[in-house]
Amino acid sequence: MNLQIVMPVLNEGDTLHASLHALQPLRQRGAELVVVDGGSTDNTWALARALADQVLLAPRGRAAQMNAGARDCDAGVLLFLHADTRLPQDADRLIAQALDTGVDPGHSWGRFDVRIDGAHLILRVVERLMNLRSRLTGIATGDQAIFVRREVLERVGGFADLPLMEDIELSKRLRKLGPPACIKVPVTTSARRWQQHGVWPSILLMWRLRLAYFLGASPHALALRYGYAPRPEPAAAAFAILAKAPVAGLAKTRLLPVLGAAAAARAQRRFTLNTLQVTSQTALGPVTLWCAPNADHRFFRAVQRTTGMVCINQPQGDIGARMRHAFEQHFAHHAKGPLVLVGTDCPGLAPGHLQQAAQALEQHDVVLIPAEDGGYVLIGMRVLVPQVFEGIAWSTPHVMAQTRDQLRRAGVSWLELPTLWDVDEPADWQRLQALFKPSPLQEPSITSPLKAQT
Repeated sequence: MNLQIVMPVLNEGDTLHASLHALQPLRQRGAELVVVDGGSTDNTWALARALADQVLLAPRGRAAQMNAGARDCDAGVLLFLHADTRLPQDADRLIAQALDTGVDPGHSWGRFDVRIDGAHLILRVVERLMNLRSRLTGIATGDQAIFVRREVLERVGGFADLPLMEDIELSKRLRKLGPPACIKVPVTTSARRWQQHGVWPSILLMWRLRLAYFLGASPHALALRYGYAPRPEPAAAAFAILAKAPVAGLAKTRLLPVLGAAAAARAQRRFTLNTLQVTSQTALGPVTLWCAPNADHRFFRAVQRTTGMVCINQPQGDIGARMRHAFEQHFAHHAKGPLVLVGTDCPGLAPGHLQQAAQALEQHDVVLIPAEDGGYVLIGMRVLVPQVFEGIAWSTPHVMAQTRDQLRRAGVSWLELPTLWDVDEPADWQRLQALFKPSPLQEPSITSPLKAQT
């Protein structure tokens, strides 16, 4: 059986490493793991890159994210798995047995029994009732890890783009084709929502929501009652990436004592490719790669050849002069469109951060993401504010503070998003390795993450 696991995520960084690590034996046996991010602003995106076969960006909402993960799938069977749900070790074998076409009448879809990992006794009752209700009604919930043959999912049109109850709505359509296979070996789902809001209040809320949905209430209204925020409208912005060629001895020079020249250059290449992936997945506007020392290096030529991305030589001067030049060139040709500029040294930068920055520029003149070392990893402008690049002691811990002073003097409005960190010093490199242990940060190919640019 050819199996693809689709996992929708949003700000799951605290637990995602353990969840993805538990799926590695299935990957080793041939299953493909696709993580679909809804705009996370923690380290979800970076962790997923290290431990999944594909990481995609989709509009926030499990239905939209799961449809994105299922799109263009070549696998015969799709398994939709919540980030806080753990599969049994032999889930692939159990699914293959459940969908065995030699069984009369056979099954085209199914789900697992569920176990809730909390210790509260009432949770034992809740999980038994969930499993019994599913058997009696033929309705499965997302916590039960729904699986379905790809051609069957395509026949029914995938998930309806609902903010809540998308699993129940899909089950109703699949049920018309046949009953679900009910695997008795349970998946284990987190009790965090019951623990966070209280067991009994959570149970009563879900009962009320399901009853309201059964009586015809709008899933959008129910999602608000459940606590989901409305999906934000996308904001357009162009992006500029300042990148240095991966030349041994000239790239990531402060990492030479721990990596050596060749490995430091490979790290620079990997950081740049990951930044290209992040910006291209965001797909809010055109991406320009500003190249140092120039765009003639074979790495930049390969990027341009395989993606069609515009590559431009960085001018001479300090980092401030080079950033200012990028903004000046942008606003000379796009007077009313914002520009977001990033470097390549921040492993935690995710499409969600770029989305936030673009949205911030609808209300503010400037947006920044400060760095822990006193600089910043992102700056965006909707109008040119050249003062922010003047009188700054670059490559010191004073950059962000001095930039704030310049913004105040210029009399413009700005917003600072939560602080991130970049990789400059050996301690930063060690921190990066610890974050992705036991799997290193993977280097994407030049072509695969940049389809939006072709």
